[in-house]
Amino acid sequence: MNLSFDPSAQLLEPVQNFVKQSERVLNVTHKPRKHEFTQIAYVTAIGMAVVGLIGFVISMSAHFMRVARF
Repeated sequence: MNLSFDPSAQLLEPVQNFVKQSERVLNVTHKPRKHEFTQIAYVTAIGMAVVGLIGFVISMSAHFMRVARF
């Protein structure tokens, strides 16, 4: 941590740290291969279907509870 009282240095330090961290992340990442992309898309589709199914079951349960009251 810089203990100087220079306002410009205090403003630039967080920006410089962010740039260093961003460079590190960009150096580690790569474009997914076809197999990786297909696998990610498949898992994402399954997750969306599960969430949609849960929402549908909750919605239908609420509907039948409302209908059963009357």
